[in-house]
Amino acid sequence: MDREQIVQQVRDALGDKIKRLHVANPRRVYVTVEPGDVVEATRILHKDLGARFNIASGMQTQTDFEVLYHFAFEEEAPNGVLVTVRVHLDHENPSVDSVVGSVPAARWIEQEMNELLGIEFRNHPEMKRLLLSEDWPKGVYPLRHGKPWEGKVEKKL
Repeated sequence: MDREQIVQQVRDALGDKIKRLHVANPRRVYVTVEPGDVVEATRILHKDLGARFNIASGMQTQTDFEVLYHFAFEEEAPNGVLVTVRVHLDHENPSVDSVVGSVPAARWIEQEMNELLGIEFRNHPEMKRLLLSEDWPKGVYPLRHGKPWEGKVEKKL
């Protein structure tokens, strides 16, 4: 199966959930969906189409937050194709449903995005800290841009 066949399979499976589909290069495809469709879109890619969950990433832009779930079609394409499900979230209240119910491997990375960017993943089974110490100030997200944090952090050795 080549990239065009994978793209067509994704188009057919996701249908009107797709807001935008962009083929960035022969091995990268981005599918933008509404926040309310991200759980179903990732489930379809992972469970129905058999794509392997690779990783997820999150970032803050000037206008919103983005969460990107990356899925690999390795066996289907000779050089592999990475299909990314992208969702844009409100800048003031970045919140989306967790995909952990159908993509269990997303558990820790959603926790990390919550901890470092402050993105809320509703219905996540165990939202606890993984990276920051328990005494890290609530509401302070190290990877967020904007108002600088004016507190002091003491190094504990």
